Amino acid sequence: MASFHDIFRQKATQIVAYNGSAGASVQSTAFGSQTYMIRVCAVGVESATVDGVRINVGDNPTASATSPLLAMNWVEYVKCTPGQKIAALANNTAAGSLSVTELTD
Repeated sequence: MASFHDIFRQKATQIVAYNGSAGASVQSTAFGSQTYMIRVCAVGVESATVDGVRINVGDNPTASATSPLLAMNWVEYVKCTPGQKIAALANNTAAGSLSVTELTD
């Protein structure tokens, strides 16, 4: 598999809506059978209560306060295995949306 994200095809995109003060981690649907990388972006306007989202990728992932932080409007490429999911948790008190695009060769 190539090591540069620019050469992947964009496939299915899903929006994962996460709650703010409720503090519950939410999961995406499972990635496709040819998905080995995803492109993620927390969509919103940064403010005192909106500063990013905690993410975790795995077979049955849960995002927590110690999971990696994805800053608002920052695009991140994450390696994964087909069938895995991504979990999202608000880093602060505001709800938000995580855009997840599957990438394939």
